[in-house]
Amino acid sequence: MHARKIMIGAAAVFSMLTLTSARPQNGGISGRVSFDGTPAKPRVIDMSQEPTCAKQYSKPVTVENVVTGPDNALENVVVYIAAGAPDEPPPTQPAVLVQKGCRYTPHILAFQTNQDFEIVNEDQTSHNVHTLPSSNREWNKSQPPGAPPIEDKYARPEFIPIKCNIHPWMKGTLAVMKNSHYAITADNGEFKLPNLPPGSYTVTAWHESYGEQTQTVTITGSETKSINFVFKAKAY
Repeated sequence: MHARKIMIGAAAVFSMLTLTSARPQNGGISGRVSFDGTPAKPRVIDMSQEPTCAKQYSKPVTVENVVTGPDNALENVVVYIAAGAPDEPPPTQPAVLVQKGCRYTPHILAFQTNQDFEIVNEDQTSHNVHTLPSSNREWNKSQPPGAPPIEDKYARPEFIPIKCNIHPWMKGTLAVMKNSHYAITADNGEFKLPNLPPGSYTVTAWHESYGEQTQTVTITGSETKSINFVFKAKAY
């Protein structure tokens, strides 16, 4: 009797292992974003009207709407699954945008729909945070030094410009995503979109000055498909 129970248990474990191994493993998409041509020289920011911020920099600061890296890499490109992946519930951890040195860090803050986000002022001066959405609620809030974080969330996906009405050079973007399948390129231009089940996906690369490009990718198993995006450089 005891031996029979052991055999039944072993058969059950073997069956579970067989089912698990038969399930398709998730794949992914990776690649690189670059530019073709010669970008315009970045404009130097004049912070003389706000000396408490200007003194935080040892060299000239430039605008960040086009940031490039080695080998024509393009930074600050949001690469995301535009279609093919289901919407997801938001994470409980809030996304955080910091105002420091009269700049937004990060320059592009990505988070999911209905995810809490916070805007923090670490400067010794006041800021006036103004969001400019198309399909969500617009607001304009003052934030003095030492004030609590501004907290909010957005219900609909979109790219939302954000600016400071006191310091005109302060500009950034809130990238509100439908799910967690997104990445923002760093100075090497690379991105990774892991954990994608087999299926067909629309992948979009968005850049605030150069627009967007789209490709369709099919994942058939556990492989990682490689794609690249190349934007045409232009004056801004």
